[in-house]
Amino acid sequence: MQSFSNDIEAADALKVQANEIRKAIGQIIVGQDDVVEKLIISILCNGHTLLVGVPGLAKTLLVKTIADVLHLSFKRIQFTPDLMPSDITGAEILNEQRQFQFIKGPLFANIILADEINRTPPKTQASLLEAMQEKSITAGGTLYKLPAPFFVLATQNPIEQEGTYPLPEAQLDRFMFQVTLDYPTFEEEVMIVRNTTGSMNIDLPKVLSAEDILYFQDLVRRVPVADNVLEYAVRLVQKTRPGSGNNNTVANQYIAYGAGPRASQFLILGAKCHALVKGKYSPDIEDVRAMVLPVLRHRILRNYKAEAEGITQETLIKQLL
Repeated sequence: MQSFSNDIEAADALKVQANEIRKAIGQIIVGQDDVVEKLIISILCNGHTLLVGVPGLAKTLLVKTIADVLHLSFKRIQFTPDLMPSDITGAEILNEQRQFQFIKGPLFANIILADEINRTPPKTQASLLEAMQEKSITAGGTLYKLPAPFFVLATQNPIEQEGTYPLPEAQLDRFMFQVTLDYPTFEEEVMIVRNTTGSMNIDLPKVLSAEDILYFQDLVRRVPVADNVLEYAVRLVQKTRPGSGNNNTVANQYIAYGAGPRASQFLILGAKCHALVKGKYSPDIEDVRAMVLPVLRHRILRNYKAEAEGITQETLIKQLL
């Protein structure tokens, strides 16, 4: 654990460490710079992230690489239709002494990759989302704390909807960010193919420890925010709510339900961390705007008119901005 004489020194160190993390991940993951930045920010804000992208875009490899670079324990849970809550949280068994003993499930790790989270029934989804919110689980009347720091990075395939159980909006709201992965450019794909079809063996550096992450999470919350920036974030979120008296024609025309107060909280938290990784000591309106898409994308429910006209959440958010 590093020690700092003041918060300014710690903020400078955070910027350096974030760049080190990016550089280390870049040895394995080609491109996806924006996705990597959002994941670093969500981890430093103690938030969870939903990664949406077609198969083969290295979502799983990205999460595994982040766990290696941050020197954190990592577990992958492959979500399937027959997965039960006890399969991820753990279960009580009768041991040789005829006493009940709790066997911890894969949820007891620092970073959880919830692979294809929409493939499992709502009962199992709910047990994971409870752990995300409370950072603990209850089994046999006993409360078990999950290790700190604890992050869920869930993946979802946007094109294959056969045999899936889409996450309800209330459960999606638990995720700080929804990040969309796109196809690589031609140059990036050439580099990916060259790297993955050769015999390269890369040793990743361990950039941060669990104690460092907990310290920086606390530092992010101590970052001061000007009133005008705070009010800008809240005003932006309120503009997503139809019929809220803001005379917003975009929301009234195309949005069925807007974002709740948790969106305002995550906008400010994300803006604080974004400012720090960019070398600033306090966020401005540009930092809030940088967080708008990943924070609001999964919190806006379009109405039938928007769906019929093919207007996406991203388009609505850009119009609100």
